[in-house]
Amino acid sequence: MGWGTWSSNWAWSLLLVAATIATHVAGVVLIGIAIERMRARVQQSTAGIIVAIVGVALWLACLHAAESMVWAVAYLRLGAFSTPADAVLYSLDSMTTRGASGLVPSAEWRMMGAAEAGDGMLLFGISTAFLFYVMIRLLKHDYQFRG
Repeated sequence: MGWGTWSSNWAWSLLLVAATIATHVAGVVLIGIAIERMRARVQQSTAGIIVAIVGVALWLACLHAAESMVWAVAYLRLGAFSTPADAVLYSLDSMTTRGASGLVPSAEWRMMGAAEAGDGMLLFGISTAFLFYVMIRLLKHDYQFRG
């Protein structure tokens, strides 16, 4: 295969990376707004803080699932996989960089799995940073410096 055979992979991959990152950032912003609106109530108890952090983590997991589904639909539409089950499993496997499903897309779309893994690393990095921010923000009143 020559270099030109990957041009469709790159075009689709960059489009999907941009779409999923935009989706993720929009979701993070909305979750952040919700957390700020209820922060005073949440901070009144340890249980409230725990529930809020678990809730944020679950919403982030839902975002990741939706973003993985976007890739899976693309794999199906492009003919990289013939069944939705294979496309979804391959997408989740690629997005999480696990890589152990044993599934391989059709030859002309193989590079997209590597691109999706890169996308997954970026998305999980955003999620990790945001979850850390939420934890610090909710716990901030307990850790004021005295000096």
